[in-house]
Amino acid sequence: MKVRLTAIILSIFIISAVFAACGNHDAGEKHVQDLNYEESTEEISNPDQGFYRPVYVKINESGATYNKNLINSQTQLYHLRCDISAFSAEVNNVADKPLTDDALEGLDALLSFLKENDKNAIVRFAYDPGYIGSADKESALEIMLEHVESICFVLNRYVNTVTAIETGLIGPWGEMHTSAAAKPENITPLINAFLTVASEIPVLVRTPEMIYNYINVPDDKVEEISISPDEKAYRLGLYNDGYLGSENDLGTYRNRERDINFLSAQNAHLPFGGEVAVPDSPLHNIENCLPEMNKIHLSYLNAEWDNRVIKKWKNTFYTEACGLEKQYYGKTAFTYIQNRLGYRFVLKNSVFTYSPSSEKLNVRLTLQNAGFGNLNRNKQAKLIFTDSTGAAVYIAEYGEITVKDELEFDVEHSLESGKYDVYLRIYGEELQSAPLYCVKFANDGLWNDDLKANKIGSFERISA
Repeated sequence: MKVRLTAIILSIFIISAVFAACGNHDAGEKHVQDLNYEESTEEISNPDQGFYRPVYVKINESGATYNKNLINSQTQLYHLRCDISAFSAEVNNVADKPLTDDALEGLDALLSFLKENDKNAIVRFAYDPGYIGSADKESALEIMLEHVESICFVLNRYVNTVTAIETGLIGPWGEMHTSAAAKPENITPLINAFLTVASEIPVLVRTPEMIYNYINVPDDKVEEISISPDEKAYRLGLYNDGYLGSENDLGTYRNRERDINFLSAQNAHLPFGGEVAVPDSPLHNIENCLPEMNKIHLSYLNAEWDNRVIKKWKNTFYTEACGLEKQYYGKTAFTYIQNRLGYRFVLKNSVFTYSPSSEKLNVRLTLQNAGFGNLNRNKQAKLIFTDSTGAAVYIAEYGEITVKDELEFDVEHSLESGKYDVYLRIYGEELQSAPLYCVKFANDGLWNDDLKANKIGSFERISA
């Protein structure tokens, strides 16, 4: 009896050991991928960020006109300065008018053209004819609110194309100042209309005070502000067209330190940018401006204004006085700032866990964001497996993801014996099966332009 019992126990032990061994075999071994994990100093054109180019758009009753030649391969982000003055009685000398179907179709066609060309846009509307700096040309508030609703009906079709909406509408150039209409009783309803109707797109205003007014927080309570993701104001940020121009950024801030502390938290999930100004300001000296750019999560700047500041950056250099990033020593201030605008993901590690005979693969990636800003929207993700010819032979889709420091993907494939490269495509959407708004890592040798994806490793499969 004891012999039989011992035999049974031994059999159970052997079977358990076999299953355990199979389990460990199935889990596989970890393989750190042989890739370049250093940041490149190459300029990278990624969605929603960078040095933008302004585009003047004239919108009238018959449609929208602009210079198509300005949309080119050198620029990813555009600032659409949409002139809707034709619909204001102060300009047409007849009446405030609703936006016509042709006007809205013209705006739609412009955004569609940008989308087809894989470009992004910050969008601002104003009643300043020709965008030359004219004041007091606005329609009545109720008409402006109708215009906002009509505009958002179009913008909502292009949530991956539109980086942000600048509330605008009021004042010269739509900069929300120097106008009789530039007061909270007009600005607050316009903010609310954009936030309500364009419910997926960030909305930006000209000063922090406009945000404080919108959320009804007095000056002495600003440091206590906490806005949760379920509040509309979570999507309310700033555009700064007096950036680094003076101690208060030409009237942008009432208390620079306090306001930037607030914006540091708010801009962590929103785009922020504008135009640098006043070339004799010491604030935009390279050794002075970088800490604040990082704290305020700078996403984009006008490549053309102020051109004297841009020239200054192109003729000064990143040195030890600026920071410890030695790969940028000797590079211009412009190059450094350009490479830090928005997010900039560097692949720091890639580990594949697999057994060559298994159809299961686990991928763990470590990313570092070297940019001033963040990727402020979720993306779609696919893993693409290519064979020795470079042809895609298997694609694993993961739907919407949040791109963060650590990413993990589990794959079950049915690949035959062979060696395979693996690529990660991070993208916004597809147009006729072509991926748009893809994210490129800042590592040399990883980007595959045909696949619009980053190489993350290789493995060998040995099928049974």
